[in-house]
Amino acid sequence: MNTQTISCAALLALCSIGQAHAGSVTLYGLVDYGVNYQSNAGGGRLYSGASGIMQGSRWGFKGVEDLGDGMSAIFQLENGFDLGKGTALQGGTLFGRQAYVGLSSNTYGTVTLGRQYDSLVTFVETRMNSSNYGGGTTAHPGDLDNLNNSKRVNSSVKYASPNLGGFTFGGVYGFGGQAGDFSRNQIWSTGIGYDYGNFSAGAAYMNVRNPNQSFFTSTPTNVAGTNVNNMTSSPVFSGYASAHTYQAIAAAGRYTIGPATIGLVYSNVQFKDLGDTSSGSNPLRLSGTAKFDIAEVNVTYYWTPALLSELVYSYTRGSGVESIGSSHYNNFSLSLDYYLSKRTDVYVISSTQFASGTDSTGHAARATLNALTASSSDRQTFVQLGIRHKF
Repeated sequence: MNTQTISCAALLALCSIGQAHAGSVTLYGLVDYGVNYQSNAGGGRLYSGASGIMQGSRWGFKGVEDLGDGMSAIFQLENGFDLGKGTALQGGTLFGRQAYVGLSSNTYGTVTLGRQYDSLVTFVETRMNSSNYGGGTTAHPGDLDNLNNSKRVNSSVKYASPNLGGFTFGGVYGFGGQAGDFSRNQIWSTGIGYDYGNFSAGAAYMNVRNPNQSFFTSTPTNVAGTNVNNMTSSPVFSGYASAHTYQAIAAAGRYTIGPATIGLVYSNVQFKDLGDTSSGSNPLRLSGTAKFDIAEVNVTYYWTPALLSELVYSYTRGSGVESIGSSHYNNFSLSLDYYLSKRTDVYVISSTQFASGTDSTGHAARATLNALTASSSDRQTFVQLGIRHKF
């Protein structure tokens, strides 16, 4: 036993020496869970537990090696999981949240390759206090603009500039393609950000080919089929699986005044050229372009250094498809968050959504708070009491 202990200690010492010369690797994570009430989940009230409503539960590794002259090799592997079930999220992938390797230069910026965040997340979502302090149910219906970071870009190359007097810019290109069709499943995005003192703003654009098979699933496929629909998570857009192209543009800005931060967000999402059955199913035989305009205002207020609240209101309008008509979603959210320490906090979140008009399935619009089972009516309320710990 003593020999084994000494051997283990020696091995750890050698690993530490190797790390001191080669670089560093950090293990990190976050666990988030709460008990909740849902006023209408497919027709009935629901009392349950849920993981990752305030922030997705995760664990991962990230590392850096100094190569000299301001250059470093970097990597990050991050797994998302359901704390209540102990199962992997993002379609069951091992490192579904992030998985990349690359080079970083203090002068020229950073290039990484792998499964990564798009520019909407990098430049807009990170400047939305609502996504950081309000929880997932504050997200726009079905997270259709990905400003709650529910989707990733596989097999991608990403560039991020260094900070240039407060300005940053970058872009992502996701390799899709199949034999004879280079552009199939192709994803690209670009964005810009600016930070100065108490002010921060960012804007981004994204274009996705065959979104039903490339972006709205964790396991993209190049197999064309008329009965495939990976967009069933929300009736807000589930009828638009046959879109040939998904396009999104978004901008966000925030300004801090004393204990308050006020933020504004706008996004426009289009499911273009409906009727491409090689992209996905089209049972209603829709054509044209479905459009969504989304506006949000959010306010963060620190009552004390340890106690803050987040108020969020967003309005979403769907239009563009003559046979469907228009849809309207009003979302109200309020959260209260108390930090027991720098790494542990307890919170309560309340969100309510009102829907009207006709949704993408051709039926009366149902309230569908993000990440929840759709209501059977035009309204839905969700309340959660939770705890989050970071390590």
